[in-house]
Amino acid sequence: MGQPAIKFGTDGWRGVIGDDFTFANLRLVAQGVADYLKTKAPEPLAVIGYDCRFGAEAFSDEVARVFAGNGLRTLIFDRPSPTQVASWTVIDRKAAGAVAITASHNPYLFNGVKYKPETGSSAPTEVIRELEERIARLGPDDVKRGERDERVQVYNPMPAYVAQVGRMVDLDTLRAAGLKVLHECMYGSGYGYLSGMLDGGSTRVTELHAERNPYFGGVNPEPITPNLAAALATMRSGGYDLCVATDGDADRVGIIDEGGRFINQLQVYALLMLYLFEVRGWRGPVVRALNMTSMADQLAKEFGVEVYEVPVGFKFVAPKMMETDAVLGGEESGGFGFRGHIPERDGLLAGLFFADMLVRYKKPISAILADLEKRVGPHSYDRRDLRLPRETYDHDREVILKTMREHEPKTIAGVKVVRVRDDDGFKFYLADGSWALLRVSGTEPLVRLYSEAES
Repeated sequence: MGQPAIKFGTDGWRGVIGDDFTFANLRLVAQGVADYLKTKAPEPLAVIGYDCRFGAEAFSDEVARVFAGNGLRTLIFDRPSPTQVASWTVIDRKAAGAVAITASHNPYLFNGVKYKPETGSSAPTEVIRELEERIARLGPDDVKRGERDERVQVYNPMPAYVAQVGRMVDLDTLRAAGLKVLHECMYGSGYGYLSGMLDGGSTRVTELHAERNPYFGGVNPEPITPNLAAALATMRSGGYDLCVATDGDADRVGIIDEGGRFINQLQVYALLMLYLFEVRGWRGPVVRALNMTSMADQLAKEFGVEVYEVPVGFKFVAPKMMETDAVLGGEESGGFGFRGHIPERDGLLAGLFFADMLVRYKKPISAILADLEKRVGPHSYDRRDLRLPRETYDHDREVILKTMREHEPKTIAGVKVVRVRDDDGFKFYLADGSWALLRVSGTEPLVRLYSEAES
């Protein structure tokens, strides 16, 4: 019968390997996806990608066998690859959808499945709901598992993806720019991509933690300050213009400047927005998740564009980007998407845009950020993750939400709360333009607290 453990959060299904993420549950997910894809085309083409986590090849092979048993034509990647590469392959090969075996930036114990529909974007809520309902109706006897045959082709996705990136940014110029770039791969599937795109001229890319390590060196593969000690130390030692850090499946990015200062994701969003408008001459609305920066509002006024705020998760950002033809979409976790590319996060392209920023502005990142702060004023930001016991998380989650609904604060730190948004956690907009947000995670036993203010 149904498997209540199989629930999709903001970006797919994740579970602890050997507990809820098992071959048996994965087969049910694969069967549910196959059933869904068969409603989209008589002989649908499916894409299977995977990252560098424990058992990734074996898990992706199992999905391929279920797809084969259902008569699907399938492209399975020849190496661990970023999730956005699977998204681009869907678009480029006109596939019906993709499955990426990844738990993204989650701890090493986790694995998961991201589903990408025919648009290459994060699956919208209604698609996720249908997949969950299909999976819940399945039992082990409903799974059609076959053998890999001629319908399953091993595929190298890198050339087509690199060609697409080359349409978004001038790779020849970057190769000849003489930049020294550090790529903190975080033991993830982005290894070989930036170096492959930028090597061949005077620019040099040095990879850090590019080897396979399913334990991720003892830290979560999330590009935030506590997890980037080696990259920060390397940058502080000098000799590099830029560090691009990518997460476990390389769709999220972190940026470190030439002096070893971590540029937080809200600053990254504002810098990308400034670069695209001021240097590249793009115009159009921008989309931000509700845990993203208010600096966007100030830049939007300067350039005469609209800002759309959506709930957290690229499954909300991507549809609004497509609906409004937005230039940029972003979320606080370091996921950024761009018009004319994939309606999905791409940490590699975001990193290349920062390299291009250096070339176009002819200034270091620290100076570009200082110029930004002169235009929008100082902004301080922090996020705290409170980990709760997994065994009691469902109960604790409901208690927290109930308490917040019944006891909404009127002031925070002595500043009046002027508006509350409660459709995705609780966001408090304050009279001085600052804000605070409390969210409970849908995939991990975490409560997240966010805040942005002038100081």
